[in-house]
Amino acid sequence: MLTLYRPGTGPLHRMPAGPKLLLVLAAVLAVSLLPSTWAAAGIAAALPVVAYALAGLGDGMLGLRELARQVLAVRWVIVITLGGQLLFLGPEPAVANTARVTSAVVLAALLVLTTRVTNLLDAVERGLRPLAALRVDPARAALLLTVTLSTVPVLAGLARDVRDAQRARGARAGLRAFAVPFLVVAFKHADELGDALTARGVR
Repeated sequence: MLTLYRPGTGPLHRMPAGPKLLLVLAAVLAVSLLPSTWAAAGIAAALPVVAYALAGLGDGMLGLRELARQVLAVRWVIVITLGGQLLFLGPEPAVANTARVTSAVVLAALLVLTTRVTNLLDAVERGLRPLAALRVDPARAALLLTVTLSTVPVLAGLARDVRDAQRARGARAGLRAFAVPFLVVAFKHADELGDALTARGVR
C-alpha cells in the first residue's frame, strides 16, 4: 500500500499507534468545532505549526518545511474553499473555515507521516474488537478507516507530483490543465490499491 511514512525518532514516532490516533482525532475534532472567527482562524493555523514542530520529523526547520509541503499539496483545496466561501459568507467565516479544513488535513497527514500503516491498522482493529459482538468485522472496518486516513495525504502527494511534472515541462498553470492529469493518476492509484487489496483476499 502506498504510504507517506517517514522513519524517525521523534516523540510522535515513539508514541504507540493507538494513543497517537486518538490524539490526532481529538485535535482534528477540536479544530472542527472552532467558531468561524478571526481568533479561531489563528488557533487553527497555529495548531499544526506546534504539532509539526513537536513531531520531530528531522527536516531541520522544526517541521516547518514538511508542513509547508503538505499545505502546498492541498493549495487547490484551499483556493476553492476560500473562494467559494468568500463569495457566499464573507471574509471572516471564509478564512476561519478554510483554516479549519486545512488544519484538519495537515494534522491527518502528520499521523500518516509518523505511523506505519501496519501499526495503524493493528491499533484500529484492536480498538474496534468490542464491536465484533454487533457482527462488525473489526479487520475489515480497520482496513477501511486506515485506507481513508492514508488517502488524503497520498492524494496530496500525487497532486504535488502532477504539478511538479507540469512545471518541469513548462506547462501553464490552471485548474483545468491540472485536474485532468490529477484525476488520471488518482484513478490509477485507486486501481492499484484495489488490486493490492484483492490480492490479499479483501473483497
